[in-house]
Amino acid sequence: MIRVNARIELDEREIQEDFVRASGPGGQNVNKVSSAVQLRFDVARSPSLPDAVRARLIALAGSRLTQDGVLILSAERYRSQRRNRDDALQRLLALIRAACEAETPRRPTRPTLASKKRRLDSKQRRGETKKLRTMKPGTDNS
Repeated sequence: MIRVNARIELDEREIQEDFVRASGPGGQNVNKVSSAVQLRFDVARSPSLPDAVRARLIALAGSRLTQDGVLILSAERYRSQRRNRDDALQRLLALIRAACEAETPRRPTRPTLASKKRRLDSKQRRGETKKLRTMKPGTDNS
C-alpha cells in the first residue's frame, strides 16, 4: 500500500508502469536501455479515492487524462530507470495530495465606507485634471 495521506492509501496494483526509451542525454545508453517511465493510474475506477477527491483530480489532471479516465505521467528526467520510477510516483502522489485540498469558497464582501470615499475622491481629482485640459486660456468654460 502506498500512503498518500492519513485517509487515502493506494494499492500498488492500481498503478501500472511501462518502460520506454527516453530521449535526451545518455550517450549510447539511451539507445539500449528503456529508462523512461510511463505511469498509468485509473482515476475513474480507483476504489481508493473518495468521490470529491476523484472529481478534483480529474479537473487537475487536464490533458494528462485519457477519455477513459486514466492518468498518464511520463518521467524521463533521469538516466536511471529507478529514479524515473520514483519521480513519476512522487508526481502522482503530489497531484493526489493537491486534489485532497478542497478550495475554500469565496465569501462576498461589501466595500468599506472608507474605500468608497477614496474611490470617489480619486474620480473627482481625475475629473478636475481633465477639465483643466479642455479650458482655453483667457476664457471661462464654467
